[in-house]
Amino acid sequence: MKKVTKLKRVPRVKGVKRAKEADSLETLRATLGDRSKEELIEVVVELARGSRVIQRELEGRYDVKLSVEQLVADTQMAISDATDFDERQLNSNFEYDYGAYETVQRNLRRLIELGQLDHAMELSLELMRDGSYQVEMSDEGLMSEDIAECLRIVIQAVGRSKLSSPAVIAWCDKLRKSDRVGFIAEKEIEALRKRFAI
Repeated sequence: MKKVTKLKRVPRVKGVKRAKEADSLETLRATLGDRSKEELIEVVVELARGSRVIQRELEGRYDVKLSVEQLVADTQMAISDATDFDERQLNSNFEYDYGAYETVQRNLRRLIELGQLDHAMELSLELMRDGSYQVEMSDEGLMSEDIAECLRIVIQAVGRSKLSSPAVIAWCDKLRKSDRVGFIAEKEIEALRKRFAI
């Protein structure tokens, strides 16, 4: 019977992996430096097309000016991504897309700046409905503050607006009705409602 020689395990040297990553990134940087601007733009757009995370990162980093229609659609997608969760992980502290919540926040602010408060108010109802369901299905509802931060932008804008008292009260009531857990931005919504109920 042939004797099998056991190979000695070579111990890992700390920092080698990082060094290799750094080397390969520098090689990539040098290679990209030889490409034309047009070619690089095409590659970036292609990568963004394949990943909404990359697309959102680029839009935020370079302050991409979207039309109102694009902003609304982009915000709806971001709400969907932010509030998505794996139903097999119910009642646990599952991971969620914090970057998508940042995009929702940024887009709501932009819509308000563009004078599109009505769109921001409608999107807030969608965020409250889907976001509070995510909170309800999680263990500790860690994302509830992210949702509240997004909503506060719209609540403050509604408070500064010239909307009629009945319109503001109706929106506050819809927000509260959409909240499946009953506590997201509760104080702010109640304060706004009281202000306009006088």
